[in-house]
Amino acid sequence: MGLFDKKYCSVCGEKIGFLGNRKLEDGNLCKECAKKLSPFFSERRQSTIEDIKKQLAYREDNKSAVAAFHVTRTMGGSTKVLLDEDNGKFLVCTERKWQEANPDVIDFSQVTGCDVDVSENRHEIMNQKSDGTEESFNPPRFEFDYDFYITIHVNAPYFDEIRFRLNDSSIDRMGGEYQETQRKADEIKEELTKVRQMVRQEAKDAKDANTVTTCSHCGANTTPDEKGCCPYCGAPMK
Repeated sequence: MGLFDKKYCSVCGEKIGFLGNRKLEDGNLCKECAKKLSPFFSERRQSTIEDIKKQLAYREDNKSAVAAFHVTRTMGGSTKVLLDEDNGKFLVCTERKWQEANPDVIDFSQVTGCDVDVSENRHEIMNQKSDGTEESFNPPRFEFDYDFYITIHVNAPYFDEIRFRLNDSSIDRMGGEYQETQRKADEIKEELTKVRQMVRQEAKDAKDANTVTTCSHCGANTTPDEKGCCPYCGAPMK
């Protein structure tokens, strides 16, 4: 097959325009189908046609989760972390009309960790000479600015992390924007860490509640009721 031979999308069957091909492990993908994939997905070249079809089906189902999503809390900046605390879900999105962007809706239970990284950028300050050229100072002089990155680790089928820059543009450490961005980063990490621990504790409590134990009052081998009491004698069970 030649370089300029016509190619067709292995998923939708449409003809792929010039420079519009996205290679798969065993086929081709058009840019329109590629746009429908999760923005956090990064293993397209290692994916098969079947892998992509399954993900597109998941992304289609995700639209229902987006429609049912009720925002109870908003964190971040231009990239926002939206929480639906009533239903134990969150999403990350940059678009103002986030419902139209079909952002991945993630359960709190899928969060496995959250990290904050501060990247330092160094720029050399040059000496402007009278002839218009530049030269380094002796010793060299530098100025610094910073970027805050959030990495949310998740147990999801098509990606294992959501990483984004929190600040819109690099910021100076001495300004108030640095402290405000640090506060936003700490808030996101604290909240996602808290909900992760909450869900795990609820799962543990549910498991403990369904564990067969012996009632110390009547001797029955049973599981506690919803109040943590013996269903036979009504006494509290530890």
